[in-house]
Amino acid sequence: MLEHGGKLAQAAQRYGIPAETWLDLSTGINPIGWPVPALPANAWRRLPEDNDGLIDAARAYYGAAHLLAVSGSQAAIQVLPTLRATGRVGMLHPTYSEHAHAWAKQHRVISLNSNEIESKLDQLDELLLCNPNNPSGERFAPETLLTWRTRLAARGGWLVVDEAFIDAEPQLSIVRHTGAEGLIVLRSLGKFFGLAGARVGFVAAWPALLMQMQEVLGPWSINGPARAIACLALQDSSWQQHTRARLQLDSARLAALLTRHGLAPAGGTALFQWICTDRAAALHETLARQGILTRLFTKTASLRFGLPGAEDEWNRLEIALGNQT
Repeated sequence: MLEHGGKLAQAAQRYGIPAETWLDLSTGINPIGWPVPALPANAWRRLPEDNDGLIDAARAYYGAAHLLAVSGSQAAIQVLPTLRATGRVGMLHPTYSEHAHAWAKQHRVISLNSNEIESKLDQLDELLLCNPNNPSGERFAPETLLTWRTRLAARGGWLVVDEAFIDAEPQLSIVRHTGAEGLIVLRSLGKFFGLAGARVGFVAAWPALLMQMQEVLGPWSINGPARAIACLALQDSSWQQHTRARLQLDSARLAALLTRHGLAPAGGTALFQWICTDRAAALHETLARQGILTRLFTKTASLRFGLPGAEDEWNRLEIALGNQT
């Protein structure tokens, strides 16, 4: 299994600090997530039903006609490579590691930097990008992505775009352009909505592909309570608008805080900042010993900092960074 953020119990055991006292900045999940209400008892007792309003709410939120609800983006990440003949798939390095892990089982993964995509696109069968990229925060303009999709689709290729961190910048999304063959967009309620534990995501693509995925995944891929929560969250436009504004301000605040302590971000999104430094491992350790968990990357020496939530968490991070050695 690959390393991910959020392994709080493991960190608590390693450092001998109770889990409930940690400040977990390792995941990039919105620390002030959508406020989950109490659910009707039937949400727990009845089998999930497809006509419960979830897909209609998702279509309205994403502006996409053809969607499949899945148990988080991870379900789609694992299934998609099995639906293609063996080929060459290009993706950035670094990027979300589960993509390469899944595709490499039966495909050749080609690591690219963004400047190489244009010249190497015609050598690829699939191009997979996170937009914004995780952890670098690099962004791709919609018109550029759609041009690449056209070139790939002309010879049966796919453009797969993981938009897990795009909700705070919806103008960058190409999800509304899905429906024609060759374009697949993954979305998730885990990050922006702060509902990672519910494991709710969506695949937007053309109908035939979604039917293939449905056959592989089988019925009831999302439990009833999670479906009910997701449906309500997707319809809460007032909360969404307020949260987009707050996250942009908090992200800028985090970048400024890190810069004050000699850790100017190399990139980021509304939900995290990414620091490249040879001292990444040492800084990760220093903060962990103070009960602050960050996401350490070793292949590219760097740290990802998610957003603190309450004001005392911001103060705690400020003090801890002042104690770095």
